[in-house]
Amino acid sequence: GDSCCNPVSMGYIQKLVEKKIPGIYVLSLKIGSNLIQDMENSFFLNANEQVRRVCAQLAADPRLQRGYNAMGFSQGGQFLRAVAQRCPAPPMLSLISVGGQHQGVYGFPRCPGESSHLCDWIRKTLDLGAYSKAVQEHLVQAEYWHDPLKEEEYRKSSIFLADINQERGINETYKRNLMALKKFVMVKFLNDTMVDPPISEWFGFYKSGQAKETIPLQETSLYKEDRLGLQEMDKAGKLVFLGVQGDHLHFSEEWFDSTILPFLQ
Repeated sequence: GDSCCNPVSMGYIQKLVEKKIPGIYVLSLKIGSNLIQDMENSFFLNANEQVRRVCAQLAADPRLQRGYNAMGFSQGGQFLRAVAQRCPAPPMLSLISVGGQHQGVYGFPRCPGESSHLCDWIRKTLDLGAYSKAVQEHLVQAEYWHDPLKEEEYRKSSIFLADINQERGINETYKRNLMALKKFVMVKFLNDTMVDPPISEWFGFYKSGQAKETIPLQETSLYKEDRLGLQEMDKAGKLVFLGVQGDHLHFSEEWFDSTILPFLQ
């Protein structure tokens, strides 16, 4: 529901970073030929195609060829993780995920954007058939819908999240590329009412087979089997778990300056 250059959101963040770190180069990713397309694509353009386009943008930018730091907000967090895993050139040095849903979501309680009728339609669509082929290919939020009551269906039918989370087998390239990061920073909003469950922002999720009890990353099979190298990264001090008071994507400029900007310098 956002766009690359909205002056009160992503555009504001870009200007903030440029102001605080003079001389830094910031590329705010636009997916589509204009801001309206960029916003619409956040709902309707297959996440795999979004990642492919972003990889092409990064590869074509001469100022990024020696490496870059990536910062993604909300679903942009897990999309940029897919970029790290799939597109090692140019190299991503650090990944900062601000409210990214790395184990997916099971619920869409407060849809982003201004269109309430669109949000109501998305909720109903997800409830009725998140794992149908048509919905998976054409509704972005379905592509990281993770139903803990239907784990087998999720693993079989999810065209994006199940792939990047190594649910159907081990892609050693994904693992190697992610482990090349110097830092993987995950920000969780401690009063989040939009992401369900909020612990997904720290790579945790519901315990399989129910939707009440959650477990942290370190208790998941993904971590214990080290399918993405996260256990090894954790032991090496590469994983950073940050919590901030506030609802989804609600933070102060002071917190951003003191907590996030040091990872970009």
